[in-house]
Amino acid sequence: MAGRPKHPIYIISKGRAYKPLTAKLFEAAGLEYLIAVEPQEVEDYAKALGTERVLELPFSNLGLGSFPARNFCWEHAKKRGASRHWIFDDNIIHWRKWINGNRKKIECIDEALRYVELHAQREKADIAGFEEYNFSVSVPKKPFKKNCHVYSAMLIRNDLPFRWRLKYNEDVDLCLQVLHAGGSTLSCVYYLANKVSTSEKMKGGNQDELYKGNSPEKNLLKAKTLEAVWPQYAKTVIRFGRHHHLVDWKAFSKTVKKR
Repeated sequence: MAGRPKHPIYIISKGRAYKPLTAKLFEAAGLEYLIAVEPQEVEDYAKALGTERVLELPFSNLGLGSFPARNFCWEHAKKRGASRHWIFDDNIIHWRKWINGNRKKIECIDEALRYVELHAQREKADIAGFEEYNFSVSVPKKPFKKNCHVYSAMLIRNDLPFRWRLKYNEDVDLCLQVLHAGGSTLSCVYYLANKVSTSEKMKGGNQDELYKGNSPEKNLLKAKTLEAVWPQYAKTVIRFGRHHHLVDWKAFSKTVKKR
């Protein structure tokens, strides 16, 4: 196998010291990581995971969603001299792998991360990551989807000129920034990351501050915000019984790097 992950691993979290799902997966796999939390929660997370795992953010309760914490981790990784960094949501339940036509749960998370790292390096992808389990229901013909949305479990080049910036759908926006400029993304459909669904309303995270239990008003605002920033690619539609954004990722199917 290819070995252990080479790039630093970060998790962003808030209000979930009681149930740090992603962190516990990394602990079980013996992976080094840092979990970025606000000052008022440092003690709680230290008790749950150990002081050495906690990265204290220099701000609290900004009400801007996760993008300030994500940017802080990005800069932290750059100061460490890393060429890329991993950034994970805090609510990943497990990883799965397509084996003999079935999506089987795996414990060798390091194997999955290193697989993506190697392909990202080989194909010079700006952003890479894992497809969500529920979006890969048939055996994939290829191990990666190209120039599409990557989210929740992302490997990002540290020298990119872009940054996280939106309160809602910040992952979609970052991918669009990269692709609009002629860059590239890779989403692994061979290994899959399964996370707690937003609709399950897990306590903490953006549920408490931004989504308000996935109210119809917030769902509409989320979709309209993205449409306002990227009208050439995004529009607001009714999907899954609620307002949702729809992005034309096919617009980037023949993207050629401009940089």
